[in-house]
Amino acid sequence: MKRNVLGVLVDATTYDEAVRAVTDAARQRRPFALTALAVHGVMTGVRDHQHAARLNSFDLVTPDGQPVRWALNALHHAGLTDRVSGPTLTLRVLQAAANEGLPVYLYGSTEQTLDRLVLNLQNTLPTLKIAGREASKFRTAHPGEDREIANRIIASGARIVLVGLGCPRQETFVHAMRPVLPMPLLAIGAAFDFHAGILRRPPQWIRRHGLEWLWRLAAEPGRLWRRYLILNPLYLLLLAAQKTRLRRLLPPPPSIQRPAEYPA
Repeated sequence: MKRNVLGVLVDATTYDEAVRAVTDAARQRRPFALTALAVHGVMTGVRDHQHAARLNSFDLVTPDGQPVRWALNALHHAGLTDRVSGPTLTLRVLQAAANEGLPVYLYGSTEQTLDRLVLNLQNTLPTLKIAGREASKFRTAHPGEDREIANRIIASGARIVLVGLGCPRQETFVHAMRPVLPMPLLAIGAAFDFHAGILRRPPQWIRRHGLEWLWRLAAEPGRLWRRYLILNPLYLLLLAAQKTRLRRLLPPPPSIQRPAEYPA
């Protein structure tokens, strides 16, 4: 069930429910858009109402970071005992896909990352069918390119598409492609890097206490300091305002037109 967190609608859901929703859509060959949002993802919607409208049109938005789970519990009494993080959800979806024979398509990141990712997946999930892969072009898509991408994915026989373009590029891509692909698309952030072995996940106790941001900041300070040292305190301030009703938050419209430009 969707709940308002600073104007972004996040689902109070679990890993099992999210995996079931994805595999159901894959078996039924129907469009389905999912993203896993941590604080940075929520704040992109706070700062850009058009992007918030994209997020609010998704079928499922999972609470990736512990602070987002805490917000659902504090604001809406969701009673969630765990978050639903992109990397872990990715692995669980891939395990389910391997068990059910549902081919997957990997879109985004670099060729080098995809090489390592595919090798690791072949070793850990030998029955997984990887229908295709396509690295990010790191540019805006050309007119008509959405159909070309869609045709390649459909021709591959894929039933699930994993999209690793980084926030908010991946959500913009998923929103644009959902109407032309009869299958679930999952925006899963840095999951490709984690499962390729390029980034190392922190110990479980750090994740459990909501300190993964500090781990990532230490690993990539030059790239991430603005995200964590500015957006995190602002997120907490706005949550306090929503909790005390000092700020009235209404979600943006539930959907918007497909963007004319989006990342490829």
